[in-house]
Amino acid sequence: MLSSDSFPILNEQVSACFRCPRLVAHREEIGRVRRRAYREMIYWSRPLPGFGDIAARLLLIGLAPGAHGANRTGRMFTGDRSGDFLYRALWETGFATQPESVSLEDGLRLQDAYITAPVRCAPPDNKPSREEILACRPFLVRELALLKHVKLIVVLGGIALDVYLSVLQSQGLLKSRTPFRFAHGATYTTHPGGPVVLASYHPSQQNTSTKRLTAAMLHEIFVRARALIEA
Repeated sequence: MLSSDSFPILNEQVSACFRCPRLVAHREEIGRVRRRAYREMIYWSRPLPGFGDIAARLLLIGLAPGAHGANRTGRMFTGDRSGDFLYRALWETGFATQPESVSLEDGLRLQDAYITAPVRCAPPDNKPSREEILACRPFLVRELALLKHVKLIVVLGGIALDVYLSVLQSQGLLKSRTPFRFAHGATYTTHPGGPVVLASYHPSQQNTSTKRLTAAMLHEIFVRARALIEA
């Protein structure tokens, strides 16, 4: 049985992972070439561990690090437009200590919340393969076992929902994923005694620039999250 003092071990193993050759090559190439605005910075260019309060009642599951955001800074949803949307909504609803996150050293802390992802390396075109998702899934399984107080999971996008359901299915807690169709704002009860799942569109720049997901919509997700975990 894993205990809470296993988080440092897990995070160290995540950061040292080289399981997926395509992702390793891509994350390192991004760090070598770099975007002009960040030319003088040293990119993280490694897999990302989860981030937040290990006693959290709220768990957020995203997709993968952004190429010039988290892959640069070394912390999930930090340093890009996705993080601008997400951390402001978390701050407005009391889950974060400040409304933006630009680096590992900016002082941001999560309160009663923890953020993770099914894929820990930045994938080309933000599209990890099925094999890469499966290779990374054991890290998520271990995190779920360590996060013992989670009452609500916010899945950011359809892939996050599907991967979480696949974990439950592999553990015999779910017979089929078919009944759980992704829809923004939908809630799901997956199995007796398990956390409630609340779905949201991912705060990717593609979704936010097209207004598929607005700041008000994301804010409302975390207002509901707060109400659900306090119920």
